[in-house]
Amino acid sequence: MVSLVATSPAAGLLPVAAGGLILSEVIIDQMFAIAPFAGQGKAVAAALKDALGVAMPGPGRSNAKDGVALVWFAYGKLLLVGADVPDLGGLAAVTDQADGWAVLRLDGVAAEAVLARLVPVDLRGATFKKGHAVRTMLGHMTCHILRTGAQAFDIMVMRSMAGSAVHEIAVAMRGVAAR
Repeated sequence: MVSLVATSPAAGLLPVAAGGLILSEVIIDQMFAIAPFAGQGKAVAAALKDALGVAMPGPGRSNAKDGVALVWFAYGKLLLVGADVPDLGGLAAVTDQADGWAVLRLDGVAAEAVLARLVPVDLRGATFKKGHAVRTMLGHMTCHILRTGAQAFDIMVMRSMAGSAVHEIAVAMRGVAAR
């Protein structure tokens, strides 16, 4: 009988370092997409706030407290990261996303310059501050980017695209480091 071994999306690919930049993998065990049903947005926000102590973020934002985050994910959708979903019966559609995404963390002084080579969005600190989130393209891949610090970004791509994302980001890191 075959014995299957669970691996992370970027197993064996990371970490990558170049020019003071580090690309690493963030392992997320709990990640749920929440899509409030029509007219239920306020009820979902109240239920999440009561159960988790975290306010629902506005478009392009995230809110976090004690290792639990609510992240804007798309129009009418958000991600709950780091906790189980409270009972939202009848209020929202909920799907487990933990195994479907690779989460990569890019950290370093030139992180903005690396991403400027890859995404068609202005991620400079003056406009895209800590806690901001955006859904965009990274090369040919759909991705979701969250600024987690002054020089740090979490980049989410579909699990099946982890190798391509690591390659694209590593090439850009080496290019920026060579300047």
